[in-house]
Amino acid sequence: MPNHDSKSKDQKSAEGKVEGFQDDLGPFVVAAETTRMAMVFADACETDHPIIFANDAFLELTGYIREDVLGQSFNFFMAHVDDEEALALIREAFEGLSEVDFEIHYRRKDGSKFWATLFVSPVRNDDGDIIQYFASFVDLTSYKNEQAHSRMLIDELSHRVKNTLATVQSIVSQAARANADPKEMRKAVESRLFALSRSHDLLSREKWHSAGLLDVLRDALEPFGGLDERSGRVAISGENIRFAPKAALALGIAFNELATNAIKYGAFSNEYGSIRIEWSVESSPTGRRLVLIWTEKEGPVVTSPLRKGFGSHVLERGLAHELDGTVQLDYRTEGVVCTMKIPAPVSDHE
Repeated sequence: MPNHDSKSKDQKSAEGKVEGFQDDLGPFVVAAETTRMAMVFADACETDHPIIFANDAFLELTGYIREDVLGQSFNFFMAHVDDEEALALIREAFEGLSEVDFEIHYRRKDGSKFWATLFVSPVRNDDGDIIQYFASFVDLTSYKNEQAHSRMLIDELSHRVKNTLATVQSIVSQAARANADPKEMRKAVESRLFALSRSHDLLSREKWHSAGLLDVLRDALEPFGGLDERSGRVAISGENIRFAPKAALALGIAFNELATNAIKYGAFSNEYGSIRIEWSVESSPTGRRLVLIWTEKEGPVVTSPLRKGFGSHVLERGLAHELDGTVQLDYRTEGVVCTMKIPAPVSDHE
């Protein structure tokens, strides 16, 4: 930065040059002063092309006052003054060798940075000689922010798609191992994919931030009559703790398995059976765990299966793998009891 005395001299010289060509380009200069696009004039006769005019829009964009700008090198407010690539692009623009719009990283007076597209046009005298350069700047801050947001959304979408495909692959793989009959395999896969779809719908309504455990449970039970239709046969106790999308999807599939089993063989297969679902958060040596217990009563007499079916594998292996927890199925005579122990989500205020 030049000292105060030299700066004042540069300013006076710059102001004098502006007055010199203002008569010839009067309407143009007036337009540049009043337009909302950031604009400057630079001296073409000196190597560093000092700025000899800056409109109010440029001062507003950069945060400088006019005294800071006049007499300064055209490139004085670049974010990286040693950026050779950017400097080469600016030189080509001044020399008329570049016909492509390009973006330059600039720095405001307060130190904040922004991107702008630079347009450079020569100002000629009556003899055709270039005496000034006229430069305008288009602020790309909003565009860059939207671009970054779009990239973030694309990355997030890619992450979700990969996770969903991995879940579908797991469902199909487990169904193939558990069902030799293609029709049974198809029914098993369709049922789980439907549960996955419902959980996706719930998360979409929640903007994919998180989903409440009670909401996941309600959505999972809805195809089986829901909590309203079976209000006298379903008891729920627990706070609507919010889980991240991955956990919510896994829990949705788990509840679908339990409800499917209850419809076929358990408490929902007759008119008297009931289910109690309760959960709480407990401390453990490995951290806080959510303990959820699904208890069925008054259904048909339960006997332990000779071999574990697809649903049992989904619960005991799938949920445990997805949530780093444990799932225990207890086939009691009076009804199935499923106990899940998974890491408790961390609330925002913790």
